[in-house]
Amino acid sequence: MADGQTPRKRKKKKKHNPVLDWLLYVAVRVLVMFLYLFDVETNLRFACFLGRLLWKHYHRGRQRALDNLRASFPEKSEAWIHQTGRRSFEHVVMLTIDVLFTPRLVKKYNWREYSRYRNAEHAKWLMQERRGLLMVTGHYSNFEIIGYLMGLFGFDLYSIARPLDNKYLNRFLYGVRERRGQKIIDKKGAARLMPRITAQGSTLGFIADQDSGKKGIFVDFFGRQASTYKSIGLVALSYNLPIVIGYSRRVGNRFFFELGVTRIIFPHEWADKDDPLRWVTAEYTEAIETFVREDPTQYWWLHRRWKTRPKEERRRAERAAVLADSKGRAVPVAGLDASGTSVSTTQASC
Repeated sequence: MADGQTPRKRKKKKKHNPVLDWLLYVAVRVLVMFLYLFDVETNLRFACFLGRLLWKHYHRGRQRALDNLRASFPEKSEAWIHQTGRRSFEHVVMLTIDVLFTPRLVKKYNWREYSRYRNAEHAKWLMQERRGLLMVTGHYSNFEIIGYLMGLFGFDLYSIARPLDNKYLNRFLYGVRERRGQKIIDKKGAARLMPRITAQGSTLGFIADQDSGKKGIFVDFFGRQASTYKSIGLVALSYNLPIVIGYSRRVGNRFFFELGVTRIIFPHEWADKDDPLRWVTAEYTEAIETFVREDPTQYWWLHRRWKTRPKEERRRAERAAVLADSKGRAVPVAGLDASGTSVSTTQASC
C-alpha cells in the first residue's frame, strides 16, 4: 500500500435481532390480512393516499426525486416536475398492493381481465424455443407482475433478486412471488448457477437500472452518465444470448397493466462492435429510457441512479478544488447535487 494512504474501514454489517424480525413479520401478516378485507381498487386508492403522505414527509427522497427529474427533463415546468414526482411516489406504494393481490386475482383463465400486451409476440416465441434468453426491465410501475405472468403461462423464468435482511419477511414475499412458477435466485449466488440456467434454455430476468458503483460501465441515461451493471452484457456475450427489454405499465389507477417489449438485442448486432460490452449496455439502457419517457410518472425517481460519477468527472472536481485553494479565490467547481448530478458551484476560500 502506498505511503500516506490509510485503508478504508469496511462498514460492519448490522446484526439483526431475530425476535424483532419475527415481530415485524407478524405485524406485516396481520396488516396483510386486514388489507384482504377490502377489494384491490380500494386498497390502491389507499396506497395513493399513502404515497402522497410519503411525498410530503420523506424530505430526502422527495428532494432526490425532484433533482433527478429536473436534470432529466430540463425543458419541463416546476409544476410538471412536482406532479410527476408525487405520482411516482404513489406508484411505489401501489406496487406493494399489486404484489399482495396478484396471486389472489390473476389466474390462467382470467389474465385478460388484468393485462394486455404490446409488441410481445417475438419475445414469446424466443422463450418458447428454449435457447436461452435475457429479459431486462427497470424499477417501473408493477415490474413484479412480469415474472408472475411468465410463470403463469408456463415459461421457465429465473429472476435475480437481492433477499431482504429479515428472513421471515423474505420467505413470505418469495412465496408470494414464486406461487405460479417464477423462480427467484439470490443475487450473490447467481454467477455459479448461470451455466446451468443458460444450458437448459431458461430465461433469466434482471432489473437493470440501479447504480453499479465505481466498477460499473458508464453509459448515457437521460442525458447523464450513469454507472450500469456489466453482468448483463457479460452474460449475453459469453453465452450468445438475445436480450429482451420490456416493461409493465399501469393503465389508470386500476389493477390493469400493459406489458410491452421496447427492444430485442440479437447477438449478430454486437458481432462487429469495437467494444461490444459497452455497446450492449448502452443499448439496453437506452431502451429502458424509451419506455420511461412514455410515462415518466411510473418510474422510481427517488432512486440514486446517478450516485456514482465517472472518474474523469471526479478528477476535474478535485483539480478545480486544488486550483481554488492554491489561488485563494472563488472559482467554479463541478460538484454533485443530491441526485448525483453534476452541477456548477462556487467554492470560496476562507
